[in-house]
Amino acid sequence: MIKVLICGISGRMGKMIRGVIDSDGETETVCGVDVRDCKVGVPVYSSFSDVKESVDVIIDFSSPTVLHDELEWAAANKVPVVLAATGYSAEDLAYIDSCSRKLAVFRTANFSVGINLLVKLVREAAETLGENFDIEIVEKHHRLKADAPSGTALMLAESANSAFESKKPLMDGRSGIVGKRGNEIGIHAVRGGTIVGEHEVMFAGEDEIITLSHSARSKKVFAAGAVKAAKWLCGKPNGKYNMDDVLNNPNS
Repeated sequence: MIKVLICGISGRMGKMIRGVIDSDGETETVCGVDVRDCKVGVPVYSSFSDVKESVDVIIDFSSPTVLHDELEWAAANKVPVVLAATGYSAEDLAYIDSCSRKLAVFRTANFSVGINLLVKLVREAAETLGENFDIEIVEKHHRLKADAPSGTALMLAESANSAFESKKPLMDGRSGIVGKRGNEIGIHAVRGGTIVGEHEVMFAGEDEIITLSHSARSKKVFAAGAVKAAKWLCGKPNGKYNMDDVLNNPNS
């Protein structure tokens, strides 16, 4: 049985992950780390330094604020980490890269299998359509989401941009008299209601438009993907991994 520590165990995604684990049969939640005092049936600690249980893997759907303490503890205890939070700064990402030399780190902006397929399709479309098509991305999320644009929107933009050697600038929305469109990839964020997550990538050419999109109907798809990633990550050598590794090597 794979022993899981959930960081952010009392949050909405923490509860969802516990539900997936309870029905999984191969994993169990042994403890959690959360700044909120909560009773969830397993020990919950306010910091990683207080954790007493033996742990096989961490799943983190909390926030970037715990990143340094989390990865320091994980490296010291040789525990692989699945990072599912968003809103990491450039400094955070550099720190994750450096820590991946000391432990196995799995990070992706979106754990949905469908989204990761969309990322591949967007890259293929950009390679095929080339410079003759303008690229615009629209992402929609619930009113409580703190960061914008979403990490998934940025992942889609980077995938499209890989077809152009990452030379296209990213423009986060437009306001005012900005002149005619340039060579950028536009990204636009919508926040409202209880939208789980919708992403649309539009390729607009002369007299034709191609649209690729994905809509999540429940957060359970993200929780299930994170648990799948956690099981896959156990036993892997130090390094940085993402959902492509799982999809391309499901049995490794």
